[in-house]
Amino acid sequence: MREKTCCFTGHRELSGATQERLYSAIYDAVLSLLSKGVTEFHSGGALGFDTAAALVVLDVKKLHPEVRLVLDLPCASQSNAWKTEDKKVYEYLLAVADETHILAPYYYKGCMQMRNRHMVDQSAYVICYCTKSTGGSAYTIRYAKELGCEIIDLSGL
Repeated sequence: MREKTCCFTGHRELSGATQERLYSAIYDAVLSLLSKGVTEFHSGGALGFDTAAALVVLDVKKLHPEVRLVLDLPCASQSNAWKTEDKKVYEYLLAVADETHILAPYYYKGCMQMRNRHMVDQSAYVICYCTKSTGGSAYTIRYAKELGCEIIDLSGL
């Protein structure tokens, strides 16, 4: 059901002001895709954009129960070194997600890239926030373009 699926990719570090601007942009993008029949949204569960996007999907789900949040986690230990408050949000997302996939039992070099490729492989759409030409999000966007995904770029905010 790739045509009904979207994933997210973006930076881990976002300022408070950027997060506020992104919330409504992500919300609008999700609603726009919902009008096209997209109901499944994949988040990698990372800090920053992934977490913000997952929380937006949950808000949209309150009005549109057909929406599904899928967490694709790179490894079981993703949140081990996170701050307590970030872990609490992560644990909340794990508890309320419609589906969770843990793609590796432990961290290894390349597991984040593997997670990103997995999400793109499932998706026809990618909502992104990427202001750099290098790094994991930039790589993921290039990969998504190679596969013909429609990119919804929020980096102009």
